[in-house]
This record gives sequence, structure tokens and C-alpha cells, in this order.
Amino acid sequence: MTHTDTFAGAGQLPYLKADAEVFTAIEGEKQRQLDGVELIASENYTSGAVLEALGSIMTNKYAEGFPGKRYYGGQQFTDSIETLAIERAKTLFRCDHANVQPLSGAPANIAVYLAWMKPGDTILGMDLTHGGHLTHGSPVTAMAKIFNFVRYKMKDTETGEIDFDQMHDIAKKEQPKIILAGFSAYPRELNYKAFKEIADGVGAVAMADMAHIAGLIAAGVLRNPFDDDFHIMTTTTHKTLRGPRGGMILTRGTVSNPLKAPEHTIDNLPTIIDRSVFPGFQGGPHMNTIAAIAVALQEAKTPEFKTYAEQIIKNAKHLAAFLMKNGCKLVTNGTDNHLMVIDCMTSWNIHGKETEYVLDQIGITASKSTIPDDPNPPFMPSGLRIGTPAITTRGMKEQDMETLGRFMLDAITHKTDEKYLQKIHKEVKTFCRQFPVPGISAD
Repeated sequence: MTHTDTFAGAGQLPYLKADAEVFTAIEGEKQRQLDGVELIASENYTSGAVLEALGSIMTNKYAEGFPGKRYYGGQQFTDSIETLAIERAKTLFRCDHANVQPLSGAPANIAVYLAWMKPGDTILGMDLTHGGHLTHGSPVTAMAKIFNFVRYKMKDTETGEIDFDQMHDIAKKEQPKIILAGFSAYPRELNYKAFKEIADGVGAVAMADMAHIAGLIAAGVLRNPFDDDFHIMTTTTHKTLRGPRGGMILTRGTVSNPLKAPEHTIDNLPTIIDRSVFPGFQGGPHMNTIAAIAVALQEAKTPEFKTYAEQIIKNAKHLAAFLMKNGCKLVTNGTDNHLMVIDCMTSWNIHGKETEYVLDQIGITASKSTIPDDPNPPFMPSGLRIGTPAITTRGMKEQDMETLGRFMLDAITHKTDEKYLQKIHKEVKTFCRQFPVPGISAD
């Protein structure tokens, strides 16, 4: 048997011949995506062009180092692709430097922590039950064993106002090296200027984790932390940016002399962070992912993407209003971005895990979530987080939010009636057939 016999040629599906079990699972996931509604706030659909770049032969190339400074030969095209991604990121986010090599959002955050701080140093970030991310100080993470995380909260969970007086007091007492603005389940826009003033007051780096809303920032429909002189922004490249699953670290300042160890100053952040990513934390970058990031960033520069980002927020606001009108209690009573958190215990006297399960039965995918100061544990929290990026990508508009809201409320009302749930599931499938999934053929 030759290699030609073993592996399918160009334009075919190698896994179809090589692994029927994998093929079956992928086809099943394809059908699930076509027939179901994706309301997980951190998920989205890439374009067909992004998928093609992600599955390209760039997978084959090892590229340790950075453009012009690689450890292996044959890098003229990897350098070209990574440079494109870097320049497009700098233009979109109005920053001086971009590192596009982090494998995802968590590695991007970790690389920043390791670059700027020593073991035992302090980071001030959002309390996880108030919307913060796992990498912002969860005790189950490795970083929580290395660094000291302290937390701020909302002052008013009815409006989402951050308690900046509390933050200021904590910062004065704890003297954090980083003050972190960012979230995983916070429905309002942040006051970056207030964060920066507190960071300046204690000599801390102002860092923004914008993984959820990077696409909305790139489109100009939400505020850019760099406009308020933040030092660092980290982000994933999927979610609202509609790229592959990767990460970026964006900074102000320029790379200093690569042959000289940089001083530990804010001006040298780009160099310090680059060295933290490689060789400090990661090995060779995934060039197929970076190629797909470059494509996604090019798409994000278009007027159509701005219209798309505007529609994400319109849909979220409309869905939030519909749910509240029909008796749902939302954390902060609405949203300014792409997501909302339903207080399921107050709304229906069931926890978020059960709500997630009920919606799964009708083909609507969501994610359980804590609510502020949640008395329940993370695996059985009181809330449910939902978002509108993926459904907006499929072309849904405001009127469709009401249809989805009715499906959800109807299912929860009849959560113990299996036949009724099956009936709703069929209606959801019929509804979904109106809206194609980019990059996926329905035949």
C-alpha cells in the first residue's frame, strides 16, 4: 500500500476514508449546528474563508520565533502571514504592537501575568460570580497558586455599576501590579477611564481582557480601552470576532532591541510580552490558526462587519427586553453588549443547570452561569448566560428574538412534558432552516 492509497488526495475528505468514526461524529455536529440555536455567548460561526485557512497546509510548518527572527528555515510565507495578522490587528484596535501567537485567551492572560509579575504579586480583577473569567483568579487555576488575586464587585447588581470606591480602597491596600478590566458574564459596558485612574494611582498596569467583545470593539460599536490609555488588551479571536480559536495580546509601545534584555518598564511591555509568549510559555505557533486570524481580521475591517456588530447588540437588547417583559429576572436588568444573564431561581425557581438541560431538549444551547454572590456552587449555579453573536451570524433579526424567547419560555413552562418538548424541538428545527450557517452546506 502506498501513501497515495492510504491518504485521500487534494479536494477530498481524508477523515472520510481514514476514520469513519470521526467522520460520523463531525457529520453529527454539522447537523446539530444546522438544526439548533446557538445561544452560548462565547460561541460563533466562522466564515468559509476562515475555515479554509484553518484547515490549510500552513498546519505543516513549524515557525518558532517571530517574523524575521525564526529558528527554522523556509519561513518566507509564514512571516508574510503573521505580519499581515499583526498589522491588521494593530489597525483594527488602534494599538502599537500585536502578538498573535497565544493559543487562546487563557494562555494570552497567563503570558501577560508571567511577563509583568513575580510569584506572589497581586492582580485586582472582577469577582467571578459578578462576571469575571476563570483566569481572573479562580482558586482552581494554576495561576491562583502563583499570584495573589483580589477582587472587586458591582456596587449595584440592578444597574451593573462597578463599585469603584471599593476598587480604589482595595488597590491602595493591596498595591496590585495589574488592574484587570474584563469579564465572561457581565452585561454592561465598562468605564475604562475609571479603571485607568485607579491603576495610575497605585502604579499598576491597566489590562483589559476583551475576549467576549473584541469584535464589537473592532467594529467601533463598543468603546476601545486603548482610547482611555490602557496598557494591554488581551482577547480571543473567536466569539464576536468570528475567527478561529486563538488569542492575541495587544499593547502600546514598540519592540526594543531584541539582542538586549529589556528593562522591566511599561515602555518595554511589547518586548517583555513577546519573550513571555515565546520562549517563555509556548513553543512553535500554530501557523494555520494565525492564517485564519489574518482572514478574520480582514473581514472585520469591512462595513458589513460593522453592520453585523451593530445587529448583535440590537438583538441582545431586544431579546433581553422580551424576556423581562415576560417575567424573567436579568442580572443588571438588561444588557449593553452581546450577552445577558438570567437569574433562573428568581425567574422560575429552578437552577441554571436544569434550565440549560431543558433548553438542550429543544435544540437551544446555552450555558449555566453564576449570579452575583451566588449561594449555589459553580456546577449548579442560579443563572443562565445567553448571547446573540452566533444567531446574528445566521441572519436573525429583532423579530426572531421574540420567536426564540417564546421557544425558551414555552419549554421551561412545560419542562416535565417530554412530548411537548419534542413538539417544540421540531418547531425549532423548522425555524432554523430559514437561517444558513456560514461555511456549512445543508445538503
